[in-house]
Amino acid sequence: MKSNAGLARRKRPSARAGRDRLAMAAFVALFMSPMALAGSRPPLPQPRPAAALASDGKGSEHTGESSGATPEITPSPSPCRLALTDLVAIAPSVPAITGPGACAGDDLVRLEAVVLPDGSRVAVKPAATLRCKMASAVAEWIRSDLAPLAEGLGTRVSELDNLDSFECRGRNRVIKAKLSEHGRANALDVGGLRLANGRTIDLTDRAVERDLREKVLGSVCARFTTVLGPGSDGYHENHIHLDLIQRRNGYRICHWEIRDPVTAIGPLLPAERPAQASRHEMGEEDGKASAAVRERGAVSRAVSQAGSEAAMSAKVVPEPRKRPAAADAAAKVARDSPKSSASKHSTWRSVTHSAKRTRGSRNDLPPFLRLLFD
Repeated sequence: MKSNAGLARRKRPSARAGRDRLAMAAFVALFMSPMALAGSRPPLPQPRPAAALASDGKGSEHTGESSGATPEITPSPSPCRLALTDLVAIAPSVPAITGPGACAGDDLVRLEAVVLPDGSRVAVKPAATLRCKMASAVAEWIRSDLAPLAEGLGTRVSELDNLDSFECRGRNRVIKAKLSEHGRANALDVGGLRLANGRTIDLTDRAVERDLREKVLGSVCARFTTVLGPGSDGYHENHIHLDLIQRRNGYRICHWEIRDPVTAIGPLLPAERPAQASRHEMGEEDGKASAAVRERGAVSRAVSQAGSEAAMSAKVVPEPRKRPAAADAAAKVARDSPKSSASKHSTWRSVTHSAKRTRGSRNDLPPFLRLLFD
């Protein structure tokens, strides 16, 4: 019995050791396999987008294969942009405008020149930042209207004077006014045109031919929804404002007064005879007629001079003439003569006698009637 108990004690440790070796082998087989090793690694972070790398200025250092994971999405060009090719205008696209404030615009171009059908270019100076539709309307206006007008003058258009295109401001630059179409890149201010022969046409200059200005007026009013010029509101006396604003029921504004030149005051004296004018050969009869004309002119000048002198003299009141000394002496002799004194005495006596008779006749009246005469 003792031998069996000892044998049992010797066998138990060997069985426990076998189980431990099996557990160790299973652990090694489980955690040392390639798949277990791969699953035990910590996860790596996702690659950073290329747009984020470009925004912090480190894209050139950290971009690799991960930069192609998020491709940038570019908007497809508009139909206007596709139609405004290099055969029509030199107008590269520019980024959209967002702000400040309500100023904004998309599908913008920088209109640098307009290409005419013969291949020549009309420069826009300075280049105008406009919406594509506005730039296309300006290009078509130059190609279809201004180019034939210049051909009628025997030349061609070479330059368009741009005074203002995109500018974030209120209407007429008034503070707190409604946003101008310039703030939406939908307007252009035109000052004038330059022709290939060197002539400059100021569209608001009264000295420019009226017929020429009227033709330009008709062309812009047919293509743009707003045309403002001299006589409109006082802010457009030196340029023409054009835009494509959309109003209700297709309402349009065309206010540009074509004014005539200021009438010059004629000189007081006749103009001098030009040196290159041919001399007029006068005959004997012409000489007599000229002499008669000169004589009549001299007489009329003398008459007018005498009339003017008489008019001037009529304004002065003449003084009375002095009494002659002989008349004064005769009057003195008459006063001092005795005959004159006797006549004076007789006259006094007659007056006194008539007064006495009047009083005597009154005394003959009744008392109540005397009061009436007294």
